[in-house]
Amino acid sequence: MAIYSFDNVFVTVILVLAIILIFAKGVVIVQPYQQALQIRLGQYIGRLNPGFRWVIPFITEIIKIDLRTQVMDVPRQEVITKDNSPTNVDAIVYVRVIDPEKSSFEVSNYRMATVALAQTSLRGIIGDMELDEILYNRDLINNKLRDILDRETDQWGVKVERVEIKEVDPVGAVKQAMTEQTAAERERRAAILRADGEKRSAILSSEGKRQSMILEAEGDRQSKILRAEGDRKSRILQAQGEAQGLRILALGSRPLDKKAITVLSLDALKQMSDGQATKIIFPFEVSSLIKQSARFLGAEEEELVDEDWKEFELDESILGKSPSDEDIADEKEFVKDIESKIKGLGDPTTPVDEDTSQIGLKKL
Repeated sequence: MAIYSFDNVFVTVILVLAIILIFAKGVVIVQPYQQALQIRLGQYIGRLNPGFRWVIPFITEIIKIDLRTQVMDVPRQEVITKDNSPTNVDAIVYVRVIDPEKSSFEVSNYRMATVALAQTSLRGIIGDMELDEILYNRDLINNKLRDILDRETDQWGVKVERVEIKEVDPVGAVKQAMTEQTAAERERRAAILRADGEKRSAILSSEGKRQSMILEAEGDRQSKILRAEGDRKSRILQAQGEAQGLRILALGSRPLDKKAITVLSLDALKQMSDGQATKIIFPFEVSSLIKQSARFLGAEEEELVDEDWKEFELDESILGKSPSDEDIADEKEFVKDIESKIKGLGDPTTPVDEDTSQIGLKKL
């Protein structure tokens, strides 16, 4: 009886453990970023949403699909460009599964298929472009490759979000030729810039010389005008002074009689004879002088007295208007202003004030 009881307990424990094992075998945990597909006895049953799920064990197959964006590295490969330049190119592809059923049932391995398609498509795109276009138009290559991959992988339930060319590396000989070409291009640009700089410098230098010559000529012209105007004023004033002196002398000599004139003539003759010259030229008739001298010594002759000089007075009509202190001060200021302008015109770079010079000329 005891043996029978022990066998029952053992069988019960075995059954409980088997039930627990079978239940645990059917437990499925789906992560939040995953989608699970269940296939029972070769037939697709449906999706399993994230969380704790239980399926019938042993006859149900669970395929978990990662719905996150995945990064795929396109291996480095050597490609011949349109201008026959061997170039090593690699890329990175960003994809995301949008249809779990297609990604599992339409293609055996969508990751491998996407990478292989990217390699072949990249080789075709690079082969239709020259090396310079590849180096300068990476965005164009990225867009073309993304469009091709997105169109082809759509039937696999895969969305190509982005494609980036990681590196474009020409082979050694091509890279050396590119280096020499770049150096030559830089030397050409440097020569152009130097020539342009020299051209601009020559233009500016010529323009500066022209402006300097214009200013110098203008300054010389203004200086000559001011000097000529000053000389004219000086000659006018000197001539006026001489004319007034002659008028005063003529008016003052009227009261003198012929005896006084004779004395003055003899005195002038004495002064002329005191000189060191060996020749003396008399500016008047000697006989008239001797005749006047004889009359002075006692010879009688009818005396002619000119009383008309008393009718004249030394007024402003004869002597001219005497300048006042204010006129003298104004003339001194005007002369100083002219001298300062002439000094300023000595520097050819000093600009000439046309208005000031015209005002000075009008004042003169």
